[in-house]
Amino acid sequence: VQLQACGGGLVQAGDSLRLSCAASGRIRSYAMGWFRQAPGKEREFVAYIYWDGDVTAYGDSVKGRLTISWDNAKNTVYLQMNNLKPEDTAVYYCALHVGGAYRNKRSYNNWGQGTKVTVSS
Repeated sequence: VQLQACGGGLVQAGDSLRLSCAASGRIRSYAMGWFRQAPGKEREFVAYIYWDGDVTAYGDSVKGRLTISWDNAKNTVYLQMNNLKPEDTAVYYCALHVGGAYRNKRSYNNWGQGTKVTVSS
């Protein structure tokens, strides 16, 4: 399975963006996660979703502003980001959860190439 993230860009604080993560192979029955990495910082957990959408989780810094969703028909996972803040500036990555704690980046494989989000103040 190959994952390709897109949808990033340069926006102003308070704006919204929707990131997409398209999978080349079948990802039904898996779980997916979004992480982000700002310059000079560790890769940080952002959001998690199980394939049926019944289980979702969010990082503390984005809770209430971001929504993860899954379109099985399109084999795509989305990350809707609202009320963006300058501290959300980072490269955002999607990845396939293969087991273990969902907040731990080591629990994921098949990382996409990342899409850059820049939020100006």
